[in-house]
Amino acid sequence: MIARPVVALALVAALAGGCAYNDTLGRNQLLIVDDNALAQQSNAAWAETLRTQRVSRDARQNARVREVGGRLVQAAGLTDRNWDYAVFESASPNAFVLPSGQIGVTTSLLALVQNDDQLAAVIGHEIGHVVARHAAERYSNTALTSAGLQIAQGVAGADRSRAVGALGSIGAQVGVLLPFSRRDELEADRLGVDYMVRAGYRASEALAMWRLFASQRQSSAPEFTSTHPSDQTRIAALERYIAERGV
Repeated sequence: MIARPVVALALVAALAGGCAYNDTLGRNQLLIVDDNALAQQSNAAWAETLRTQRVSRDARQNARVREVGGRLVQAAGLTDRNWDYAVFESASPNAFVLPSGQIGVTTSLLALVQNDDQLAAVIGHEIGHVVARHAAERYSNTALTSAGLQIAQGVAGADRSRAVGALGSIGAQVGVLLPFSRRDELEADRLGVDYMVRAGYRASEALAMWRLFASQRQSSAPEFTSTHPSDQTRIAALERYIAERGV
């Protein structure tokens, strides 16, 4: 029983010490991960992806990604780091941007999008995650949630710790981690629109792109168990934001 207030104070101290205000998002974030460590992990992930995935040598595809990505990087104010670009041969339409300065796009995505504006919407969204520091925030939330579950298991005792751990994991995922992730996605959508507009691309094509993605989905899980908003939620939120911005 004595351990409970001590543990609670330790968690409060971690929360207070890791709380930082993000001007771009207009909200506080929990950030307890070291930026250098995150950059090292990102660089390692990029190197591993280059090693294990087939990289396209198509000059036009690579030039397209570099052109669109470069304009968005400048629009987002991220020219303080060296950027690498690569096109990966894959049947899955996807793109990613790493905090350490790498942009990857698959050949399937390039074939799916109908113009550079839609490509800018996808890359802009991924750059939005970087500016918003979502990777660091997600890591921090996961770390604290894991620590909290370990503490709860210890307080519960040996007989109940397994049940507490199982139920706690489910509750943490559905009640904490997944909602944060859906919020992150909507924030990245808005930032992506801002950057594509600054870079000279049409905001309306972000809506066209998400509708195109929605038409490609064969099935969808209930939104409350997904790390992404439903297509309907995402499109409706973007429509409101674009209308508010007048772009």
